[in-house]
Amino acid sequence: MSKLSILGSTGSIGTQTLDVVDKLGLSVTALTAANNIALLEQQVRKYRPALAVVFDEEKAKQLRLNISDTDTRVAAGMDGLVEAASLPQADLVVNAVVGMVGLRPTLAAAGAKKNIAFANKETLVAGGDLVTDAVRENGVKLLPVDSEHSAIFQCLQGIPDKKVLKKLILTASGGPFFGKKTEELRDVTVEQALNHPNWSMGAKITIDSATMMNKGLEIIEAGRLFDVAGDDIDVVVHRESIIHSLVEFTDNSVLAQLGLPDMRIPIQYAITYPMRYESPVQELDLARIGNLTFFEPDYDTFECLRACKKAFAMGGAATAIANGANEEANALFRQGKIKFLEIGQLVMGAVDDIENITPKTVEDILEADARARAYVREHVFS
Repeated sequence: MSKLSILGSTGSIGTQTLDVVDKLGLSVTALTAANNIALLEQQVRKYRPALAVVFDEEKAKQLRLNISDTDTRVAAGMDGLVEAASLPQADLVVNAVVGMVGLRPTLAAAGAKKNIAFANKETLVAGGDLVTDAVRENGVKLLPVDSEHSAIFQCLQGIPDKKVLKKLILTASGGPFFGKKTEELRDVTVEQALNHPNWSMGAKITIDSATMMNKGLEIIEAGRLFDVAGDDIDVVVHRESIIHSLVEFTDNSVLAQLGLPDMRIPIQYAITYPMRYESPVQELDLARIGNLTFFEPDYDTFECLRACKKAFAMGGAATAIANGANEEANALFRQGKIKFLEIGQLVMGAVDDIENITPKTVEDILEADARARAYVREHVFS
């Protein structure tokens, strides 16, 4: 069984990963958090990792005092995240951080030849070839944790040749605003946007689901994970979140992966791949569910989805620009500084207006990200 380094252990994916750790009796070598030192201290005392990392350096100092009676060493900042991602004693890194902060640790994990269970979609969206090249060159596995990409990954197991693949079909819940048009969304509140019908997720990702930016990011992520062009990736709104995604082959056969909407299923499969074990999730009872429904996505109302498809088609740094603009706009909406519909407008504006380049280094990616964030702030506060 794997020894895990869990980046983002206090977030939604991180805490559910620890549920899987408990179920399977795994060991933990590193835990990291952005700033939630109260929960991180509890986790350190339970799992006794060699290393704990807090991204906020002042809070790292406090954690160091709080757990001075343990053998766990405390590190801070990006250097700490990179160290946690490349610890010699870890053989699997679970990247569950949110946002571009995950880029350098992902590259560090690949460089240290660690397999990566990957939930940090923003890094793959923005990092693109830098990430996929690092994974390939170091001979490590990038194992998807997102339910949609795990579903595709599972459906592709055992196909005789990639040439038989015709299309990927990502399912979307539609979020809390399914069926609503632009006029109905002008004055929605943060609380309404955080009221997801099916999934329990962190605030940033839940808002991304409400804008459908999350699905746009997943289109880009799927394209890069499975080497599929954007035109060969479809989205269908599936309100029940039972079918997690589908794969269509050249003979028009379609395979789907089904399960209850519980992230512990794809988390566990990524950790134990290629083996399967009993999970803490209930068995799927289709007769009780009764009906599964499907709808076309609304690209006109949900501008973020359209912006991501455009950025992916553009290539270069456009996807990093879209992601950076969204991270900034999403945060501003949660802070009450912009309205819901402005998120999509700002993301599309950044994709359209910021010069696109072909990034060759991490610094190029980070520069594109910074320009996108600056664009959003300038258009909001000017």
